[in-house]
Amino acid sequence: MTADLRHIDTWLFDLDNTLYPLESGLGVLVSARITDFVERLTGLPREDAHTLQKRYLVEHGLTLRGLMTHHDVDPDVYHAALHDIPLEGLVPDEALKAALARLPGRRLIFTNADSIHTERVLARLDLGGLFDEVFHIGSAAFAAKPSPLAFERIIAAHAITPATTAFFEDAARNLEPAAALGMTTVLVGAHAAANTAPFIDYRTERLTPFLADARVKEEL
Repeated sequence: MTADLRHIDTWLFDLDNTLYPLESGLGVLVSARITDFVERLTGLPREDAHTLQKRYLVEHGLTLRGLMTHHDVDPDVYHAALHDIPLEGLVPDEALKAALARLPGRRLIFTNADSIHTERVLARLDLGGLFDEVFHIGSAAFAAKPSPLAFERIIAAHAITPATTAFFEDAARNLEPAAALGMTTVLVGAHAAANTAPFIDYRTERLTPFLADARVKEEL
């Protein structure tokens, strides 16, 4: 089904596992590096550190948020541990670049990652020039998706009108608050088709063909 997005003039995109596929392997590297950090911080055995990492992710929307709340972790120290993760698995996609370029209006990144990771990934994918703004975890004062506060802050910072905004995400739970605000929601990834959540408007395994085929407003 071709998506009718002719009412959209603001395009919000999650970064990781949305602008590039999960199969790139970057998510596995990031998760392992976070486990390393939690293991060093807490002194827990690796398996227990991983369990705590995932518990904080579920409870706080972001492992970092849990570490800040319960362990007084400095976010700059945490993020510095992630800034040299290899990005060789990410490959620029000319078709994705063309699909993004055809979208009328503003294109923004809305991510729970920090600014340096976001800049590194966008540069590696050669997508930096296609986005007007990046709203990262620091921009949100460390309110992480799916917290409604994160959405309140991006809407205020960029004068976003939810009714004319589409949000693309690989994590379904981050789409629920977007839908409650009136945004059009798109779940991206191999898991998307099987998700029957009523707050998801569109589902696609791959972002590029979805954007390339979508009906969008013609710019005058």
